[in-house]
Amino acid sequence: MNRSRSRALFERAQRLIPGGVNSPVRAFGAVGGEPLFVARGEGSRIFDADGNAYIDYVCSWGPLLLGHRHPAVIEGLRGALETGTSFGAPTEGEVDLAERISRAVPSIEQIRLVNSGTEATMSAIRLARGFTGRELVVKFEGCYHGHVDSLLVKAGSGLATLGISDSAGVPAGFSATTLVAPFNAPAAVEEAFRRHGDRIAAVIVEPVAGNMGCVPPAADFLPLLRQLTERHGALLIFDEVITGFRLGLGGAQAQFGIRPDLTTLGKVIGGGLPIGAYGGRAEVMGRVAPLGPVYQAGTLSGNPLAVAAGTAVLRYLAAHPEIYDQLDARAARLCDGVAAAARAAGRELTVNRCGSMFTWFFNPGPVTDFAGAKRSDTEAYARFFRGMLDRGVYLAPSQFEAGFVSATHTAEDLDQTLTAVELSLV
Repeated sequence: MNRSRSRALFERAQRLIPGGVNSPVRAFGAVGGEPLFVARGEGSRIFDADGNAYIDYVCSWGPLLLGHRHPAVIEGLRGALETGTSFGAPTEGEVDLAERISRAVPSIEQIRLVNSGTEATMSAIRLARGFTGRELVVKFEGCYHGHVDSLLVKAGSGLATLGISDSAGVPAGFSATTLVAPFNAPAAVEEAFRRHGDRIAAVIVEPVAGNMGCVPPAADFLPLLRQLTERHGALLIFDEVITGFRLGLGGAQAQFGIRPDLTTLGKVIGGGLPIGAYGGRAEVMGRVAPLGPVYQAGTLSGNPLAVAAGTAVLRYLAAHPEIYDQLDARAARLCDGVAAAARAAGRELTVNRCGSMFTWFFNPGPVTDFAGAKRSDTEAYARFFRGMLDRGVYLAPSQFEAGFVSATHTAEDLDQTLTAVELSLV
């Protein structure tokens, strides 16, 4: 494929933007070559600056559950543009979105809209500390909760891609407030509470990990987190920035039957526009300013455009709940086909999937934690990625990321993808 315009744009970008990108994984550093510069999207496909089309399984890293430029989202945005783009004041739209989220996710009795997933997790951690009067937070290796200083400790996603476990510029004292345990390791969490239980403010977890690749929880893992936090007076925070409304209307917590104290959301609730939210028990949320002493604010929080796009998506999902069965079936067909192609090619491949989230790990598996994910052959994944890209399929440019199926992926898309897989595994 000719990608000369993308290459030229990347050269221009590198003169002004660090690494030529505004988020590290976009740089293709883990897979080689220059990144695509996207010109537009439509349905299940993106089109680069050179006019090449690709079946898109990144879906803007998860939020495009309904695909690119869904008519309901475009209509919602068109209506918002008629009234204004930002007011820095309350609007009816943000109340409507809050009500829709609360109805779908019963653990969210009150909610505060913010501008990103990072802002949501940062605010939820601050609130947990303010509510409990404690400082320590437990997180899990390979789970990424945004670039919050105290949580950039053995995180996955972009950090794993760059081959580093911590970020420069984070004071040691910040990291010292975070306890790190392996994902899906109940004994490690029990030990953390045995040693520090009266100092732990919260446990924060991706209920289905999405930033070391897709890694579902073991059957006993999330129930144990709920039991330990309740027993020791700590809060349980579900980071559902990826899984919220992606796995179902109630998110991962509905699927696994766990009621967290706080939940962070993003991605799907903005319909592809920047947004985040944190919410939970009214007793806890009552500590947020202006009601309580935990301060958090934002000029663009509840931005009318993001709220309109998110409301359009949630309204559509509520009216078409069957979409989740359809997504699951399409993702299952795709992943089963990839597993079969790998067996036929004699390649060691582990397929992890939860609903419409998936990752194809280039190792014999199983992959149940970050240590398992790191055993993957990243060079093999990079070759596979480039082969798929040349055949018109856009996957995450990192082994340590989840892929996504949207409602607009068709049977023909899946057939074309599986043909590309067979050729790229050779």
